Amino acid sequence: MRTSLSIKQKEICDRFGSPMSAPSASETVGISLNVKSGIMPLNGLRHPQTGGTSGWYIWAGEYSAADDFFKPLHVDHLSDWVAAVEPYLALAPGWRFLIADDYQDVWFDKNLLVEN
Repeated sequence: MRTSLSIKQKEICDRFGSPMSAPSASETVGISLNVKSGIMPLNGLRHPQTGGTSGWYIWAGEYSAADDFFKPLHVDHLSDWVAAVEPYLALAPGWRFLIADDYQDVWFDKNLLVEN
């Protein structure tokens, strides 16, 4: 199963021109609790990895700047929450995605690489 996922991740990276940078299973993502609700679209953006985090932030529907909007979740538990985003996780830092039922958008955002 993981081999199949790795192939899908490589296909996504190749299609959009991103280097492969898959997070390890022990790294964390920031995830909004509403991803389990089926709300669309699903959004993801990746900052550089730091201190055991993958740099990924994933949410469903509208973004919120609330301090408690994102919760930490280990990458190896992500399939239980929202398997649809797993093929995108090897996109390198600086990449974003937005997916819905029949829609997919993936793009590079250099602003994600700038330290605040």
